[in-house]
Amino acid sequence: MKKAWWKEAVVYQIYPRSFMDGNGDGIGDIKGITSKLDYLKLLGIDVIWLSPVYKSPNDDNGYDISNYQDIMDEFGTMEDFDEMLSEAHKRGIRIVMDLVVNHTSDEHAWFVESRKSRENPYRDYYIWREPKADGSAPNNWGSCFGGPAWEYDKTTDMYYLHLFSKKQPDLNWENPAVRREVFDMMTWWCEKGIDGFRMDVINLISKTKELPDGELNGLYGDFFPYSANGPRVHEFLQEMNREVLSKYDIMTVGETPGVTMELAKQYAGEDTHELNMVFHFELVDSNGKYGKWSDEKKPLSEIREILSRWQDGLYDKAWNSLFWDNHDQPRAVSRFGDDRPAYREISAKMLATCLHMLQGTPYVYQGEELGMTNYPFKSLDEFRDIEVLQSYKDWVESGLVSHEDFWPCLLEKNRDNARTPVQWDDTENGGFTTGTPWIAVNPNYKEINAKAQVEDPNSVFHYYRKLIALRKELPIMVYGKYDLLMPDDPELYVYTRTLDEEKLLVICSFTEKERTFSVPEEFAGASCIISNYEVEKTEGEITLKPYEALVLHKK
Repeated sequence: MKKAWWKEAVVYQIYPRSFMDGNGDGIGDIKGITSKLDYLKLLGIDVIWLSPVYKSPNDDNGYDISNYQDIMDEFGTMEDFDEMLSEAHKRGIRIVMDLVVNHTSDEHAWFVESRKSRENPYRDYYIWREPKADGSAPNNWGSCFGGPAWEYDKTTDMYYLHLFSKKQPDLNWENPAVRREVFDMMTWWCEKGIDGFRMDVINLISKTKELPDGELNGLYGDFFPYSANGPRVHEFLQEMNREVLSKYDIMTVGETPGVTMELAKQYAGEDTHELNMVFHFELVDSNGKYGKWSDEKKPLSEIREILSRWQDGLYDKAWNSLFWDNHDQPRAVSRFGDDRPAYREISAKMLATCLHMLQGTPYVYQGEELGMTNYPFKSLDEFRDIEVLQSYKDWVESGLVSHEDFWPCLLEKNRDNARTPVQWDDTENGGFTTGTPWIAVNPNYKEINAKAQVEDPNSVFHYYRKLIALRKELPIMVYGKYDLLMPDDPELYVYTRTLDEEKLLVICSFTEKERTFSVPEEFAGASCIISNYEVEKTEGEITLKPYEALVLHKK
């Protein structure tokens, strides 16, 4: 297996709006990030994945970009960015930018020109279509954020496509000029010294030319079969690799919703010349009674099956990316662990053990290293996410379902759970801002905050620190082969990692009950390298406490 720095790295995702406010306006910013680099250095991470900081009108919190080569006013200036990049590099921390090129903002200069006339030189930078004979949209597609995926523009009597918000028109990647613009912009950032790209919904950039109606799913047709993993997507990514990526020592990860194992091998194969790795979403996707909105918990059997299939399927062929949560998902400990006070810390440590001992590059989402939890939303006006507000309209205000049925699903799956500010200390607003925070701070910040955890050697923070340090000491954690044990146990997730004569045994209990477990004889005399309880016995039959995790190392 080829070695690479990005395989050995641990990545920390920063959602800038909610990380740290450096100027007291209630919004996280770049100076705030710079002020916390020593904290991240202490944690031991190698890479920051920075959610978008580009110029944006903020319809979708920065994923609607109006200028790729400038910084959002609320986040600071390009000088602030350059200082942050320099200070991160001084500490041995790399910076990976979020690349959002399936769409731009409708306020981007390209789109402002594109909508002026049918003859405008920028017209073909976006996907425009004639109305149907009755004046309706070109097809029945719905957008990811609710509502139709087409917006009528009366200036030219045509519709433009937006798979997300109507302020996020999709770029036309069929146009070579668009690709050239994107590659030139990426080169500009690489020359500035950044260390890679996380590519937002990159598998949506190639659409089926005919754009046919999709199968009805709720109010609208499903665009996915005609927009995801489209006919020219690999050609476009190989061109991107040839023109930009291969020229720099950088890390690339593609966000690829709905990706299959076979497609992942193509996108991120060792020799396919596209990307280093992709995010798949089988683990975090849910298809509940109201689309993605569901309050059901995934059973361990399903979690283990998904993780094992990807561990086995990509071994020696492509590289896994490992994550429990991100800016689009609920908090890990609330979703996969147990966020009740008695079990929150212990289950957060168990989840960390389970993930970081797998093969692949682990991603830590800001606050995950503290065991931050979902927010206790009480009313709709506490939400800030465009997806929540539009979905509530589509499902509840339309009369399709009752508020009582929909609300528990909204609480469980909303993206704002992940977007409440990082809890830095027990002062007002959790130390995030001296102003009024753009979204409320979780009221449990007095119990859960970075200052207290940095000072407590037994905290979730220091447990993450130890896991990250172990990864640097033990190549087996990075390159060892994965094998699942006890595939049918409803409560225990047990697996081994093997590299030459060396072995790890990873035992994770996903239950609040005590459980007995018989340690395999081949691990007699093995040392326990990490655990979330004091371990008394590591041989023969042992009793596992609630949400216990331990890792045995046999050389």
